[in-house]
Amino acid sequence: MIHFWNTFNIQITGDTAVTLGKFDGLHRGHQKLLNDIKKKKAEGYQTVVFTFARPPMALLTGKPQRTLLVNEERREVLDKMKIDYLIEYPFNETISHMLPEYFVKEILVKQLHMKYLAAGKDFGFGYQRSGNTDLLKKLAPKYGYEITVVEKETDGIREISSTYIKEELNLGHIEKVNELLGRPFSVQGNVVHGKELGRKIGIPTINIFPPAEKLLPPKGVYCAKTEIDGCVYDGIANIGIKPTVTNQKRMIMEVHLFDICKQLYGKEANVHLYRFVRPEYKFASVELLKKQMEQDIVVARQFFYENS
Repeated sequence: MIHFWNTFNIQITGDTAVTLGKFDGLHRGHQKLLNDIKKKKAEGYQTVVFTFARPPMALLTGKPQRTLLVNEERREVLDKMKIDYLIEYPFNETISHMLPEYFVKEILVKQLHMKYLAAGKDFGFGYQRSGNTDLLKKLAPKYGYEITVVEKETDGIREISSTYIKEELNLGHIEKVNELLGRPFSVQGNVVHGKELGRKIGIPTINIFPPAEKLLPPKGVYCAKTEIDGCVYDGIANIGIKPTVTNQKRMIMEVHLFDICKQLYGKEANVHLYRFVRPEYKFASVELLKKQMEQDIVVARQFFYENS
């Protein structure tokens, strides 16, 4: 996949099939759009996902925005889906005030060479989101592209959206989140050194600091599979602040991998969460923490045995 990040200097040659949006989560609704443009590969089109390098609301509200997928994770998922181009365009005051037709003409048509566009029915773009799918349809003959408005994917009577998934994630409903995403919710990061308390009590863990902009589920223990160097390991993951042994406030993910004993410092780990086991507790002693962790391991092993 060819990736353009935070640059206006983009020029694609050859006809393209494009879809646009924030694509936070790349959930089942987003996947409908992606699958739609991928069908155009049979006609010789290159597939393009156009999004922004940072969430527009971060600029418009002046507040950091936590997301289901950070940029690096989004790129990895799209690469696995065999998208040809990912464009993470700069978002600034000038872009936020760009008129919709100018955006279509100067960016989508001139820079991306767009000949096909897939958009969700509620898609809005341009200054104050004044552009919509009706305008895109109206401009199609003028600028020589075809457009398909893709219906929303639903979960019962509710439309699947990033907002819906964030609600479920904040409630700790990880299995529902995974159902809506169409894949396990994951946290990606590099394995860093810790105090090695887990190793001292016979339950070694790897430590990962999630990115600050990553939206996380409630603090607690989860059944998890961890991917490192192409290998996948069953285990348990604790997301929290380790209140039994530290007074730190920074969120950390500690993962105990089953049946593996090797140095993994500096490796990139992708931790997939499957089931919530229990909340994070502050125990009266390290010994009580160890006993609880041993029980958690039994629960997780049983879960993976039953779901193998």
